[in-house]
Amino acid sequence: MNAKLLKGMNDHLKLEFKASHEYRAMSAWLATHDLTGFATWMTQQSSDELLHAQKFIDHLVERDQKVELPAIAQPPSEWESAEALCRHVLENEQAVTASIEELYVMAEAAKDRPAIVLLQWFVNEQMEEEAAVRAILGRIRLGGTTGVGLLMIDQELATNSMPGMPSAAGTGGAA
Repeated sequence: MNAKLLKGMNDHLKLEFKASHEYRAMSAWLATHDLTGFATWMTQQSSDELLHAQKFIDHLVERDQKVELPAIAQPPSEWESAEALCRHVLENEQAVTASIEELYVMAEAAKDRPAIVLLQWFVNEQMEEEAAVRAILGRIRLGGTTGVGLLMIDQELATNSMPGMPSAAGTGGAA
């Protein structure tokens, strides 16, 4: 494997683990604010991030490459609102998307077909993940950041019935 691509994949692991760590902290914050649907959604997103990291690790191991697990900083534990928290999630997802796109360019330049196949799955996944978070932010803007509107969105997330959201049986959640 091309050394630059290998380094890029190991560096990308930090984004996946960081997102998982932050999403778990967000889940705890949401639960303490009685937004259990949001909390359940963030717990699933956290688990999905770990699965995404594992996909990269498995890819590297299968190709007899060195895996370098990153140190992860303590995540924030407070957000000003559910909307601010979701904006942070979107920023995380956009950073992951940018990293995947950079890795894809490196894989193409190196003509590394196995990496391209892996990364194509992530390109599709990231489109879905960003769209899902945008849908939630759109609902928050329509329904409001407090009161009944927010509780309705929370209920939709709790039952996995929000329009535009992949189902639990979907592709695997956020990156």
